[in-house]
Amino acid sequence: MPRVLLLLPTTTYKTPDFLAAAATLGVDVTVASEEPSAVEGLNPGGLLTLDFLDPAAAARDAIAFARTHPLEAVVGVDEDTALVAAVIARAIGLPHNPVHAAVAARHKATMRRLLSEAAVPSPGFLVFDRDEDPDESAAAVRFPCVLKPTFLAASRGVIRADDPQEFADAWRRIAKILSEPAVAARGGEAAREILVEDFVPGREVALEGLLRGGELKVLALFDKPDPLEGPFFEETIYVTPSRLPGETQDRIGRVASHGALALGLRDGPVHAELRIDGSRPWLIEMAARSIGGLCSRTLRFGTGMSLEELILRHALRMDMPEPERERRAAGVMMIPIPKAGVLEEVRCLEEARATADVEDITISAHIGQRLVPLPEGSRYLGFIFSRSATPERAEAALREAHALLRFRIGV
Repeated sequence: MPRVLLLLPTTTYKTPDFLAAAATLGVDVTVASEEPSAVEGLNPGGLLTLDFLDPAAAARDAIAFARTHPLEAVVGVDEDTALVAAVIARAIGLPHNPVHAAVAARHKATMRRLLSEAAVPSPGFLVFDRDEDPDESAAAVRFPCVLKPTFLAASRGVIRADDPQEFADAWRRIAKILSEPAVAARGGEAAREILVEDFVPGREVALEGLLRGGELKVLALFDKPDPLEGPFFEETIYVTPSRLPGETQDRIGRVASHGALALGLRDGPVHAELRIDGSRPWLIEMAARSIGGLCSRTLRFGTGMSLEELILRHALRMDMPEPERERRAAGVMMIPIPKAGVLEEVRCLEEARATADVEDITISAHIGQRLVPLPEGSRYLGFIFSRSATPERAEAALREAHALLRFRIGV
């Protein structure tokens, strides 16, 4: 059977869904993580430790592994592992995104520059060193603006500022995040950077796509019905299909396709975030990975194929029907963390699960876990999933179920 190398960080939500997809396809899987497993020696073909912070070293170790366990595909699941996957695939001679494109998709300042050079509608920007004086730097920017790290995801450290005082406060808050040892190690030189972008007003959407030979196939377009105006940008509800006019959706697809071309992405999944100002789409982010968290569970294709199965089929160059999303509407709520503290109790879970059109509720935080809200945090309490005849009903089910849940959070 063909063997796929899955690059799965220990903190990812995605491990169960990718392993389930691989089991459905009947392919051999090697799970690579950044931390060694206690049972790695008992399963030398199924488990592998790779240094995701050193792509070149990871590639050398993967080449050595492939001598005894030949690989036919490498799949990363987040920005860091998407880059490592590109480096490994290039070294082994497997289909992959160009490494420079994976770098650009991971590093927001490079992304901004390439999008600007290619005339892709995207925010104006400046890049600063975090040790610069924020009060002096504020004089160089336009307000309102958005400050963010150049390499973190899930809206971590993303803060809107409407005046110089808010700018300086946001700057110092981001600088503190970037000085955390784990963040600094992950970012390297990028942990010294603060990106400042013009704030783009309007509705926000998320696009899930698949690149095949550089051509973008739009798999799903999600509305984000909650306004994302700041000061923080915590994403809560995604609903598909989008309720935007068809012409606007076509424009979104064209802008995303142009953005992928500008970055040099050619192969595999992409996840893009766009703002719609009037009817004009602006590309805010594009990542060389699939949608984050457990949100992919909203998507089914053909006769029930998951997004992970679709990604593995593509990576392994297996036969695959044209991926068309099921007709029913679907939604997901990433349950926000209301305050910092220790999760002590979750109540009314079964009542919430019984809400009409709610498919499932997964509480991913565990009792005793310390919760950190945005902008310092990057995790959620859990996920609520709905499926219904219309996007409106799918959204309403999420809100109704969330209103029933009760979380007790101690100090």
